[in-house]
Amino acid sequence: MRAALHLYEQLSAATDDKTRTRLIGEAVELLETQNQRVEDRRADLVARMRGANGEAFLLHTEISNNNDADMPLRMLRYYTDIRLAGHAGPMRQCLLYIGSERLAMSDGITEPGLLDYHYQLVDMHQINCAGLLVQDNPDALVLAVLCDFGERAPAQVVHYIVRRLKELLADNDKRFREYMAMLEILSENRNLQAQVKEAEKMLTQVDVKRLPSYQLGYEDGEARGAARGEARGAAKTQRHVVRQLLAQLDASRVAELLGLDIAEVERIAAAQDDDAIRDDQQTD
Repeated sequence: MRAALHLYEQLSAATDDKTRTRLIGEAVELLETQNQRVEDRRADLVARMRGANGEAFLLHTEISNNNDADMPLRMLRYYTDIRLAGHAGPMRQCLLYIGSERLAMSDGITEPGLLDYHYQLVDMHQINCAGLLVQDNPDALVLAVLCDFGERAPAQVVHYIVRRLKELLADNDKRFREYMAMLEILSENRNLQAQVKEAEKMLTQVDVKRLPSYQLGYEDGEARGAARGEARGAAKTQRHVVRQLLAQLDASRVAELLGLDIAEVERIAAAQDDDAIRDDQQTD
């Protein structure tokens, strides 16, 4: 504001148009080099680290989901911001690329005679997933979905990740859901949504043979089968299990769990037990 007032005073005091033109040109040039930056720019991660040799250093890490042509400039500005904030000592910068497209970004800026600035650029697609899987912690497992699976089948890797997440977070369903949400998002970059969905689906499947209702039905059917024949006992067990499951799940889900057609599930559920038939006959 003061610069504008000063320019106004100079223009008012100028005696000719040539002087006024010169003053305007100088002011415009001055104002362009004094633009204020109003922005919220935060680094993804800045931490003090210590290397294997005991050397302490600052680690600045950024994560990019896109091929940003301006990323080298942004990384340079992060560098200067960190330094201007008073953080001294050795510093390392790393850019992790997790995008779905082929990496097409530079790892720095080179201007002969002026600037030679570089940082570490890591393409997650080129990292062997085994290195993260063996760490066996939720964060590493989720990131592994972005890595190179090598000769491993994608479905196999995804199923392992989901199963280990469930095992590691068995006592904390909220955290498990949070990590699964992250896995679902990251899987889009590898077109693995279908594999993640299938792995989640497998987790929700019920081991029917472990259901108390199955065991009770089996024992009851087995006892009756000794007197009436194994076929009748098995049918009794099947009807009992189907009806117990239908009390909690819809017919399509029960059919999927038992490996039956929906029509077969409905037929079994509708079938009368031998005891009920005999009771009706005795009543008649």
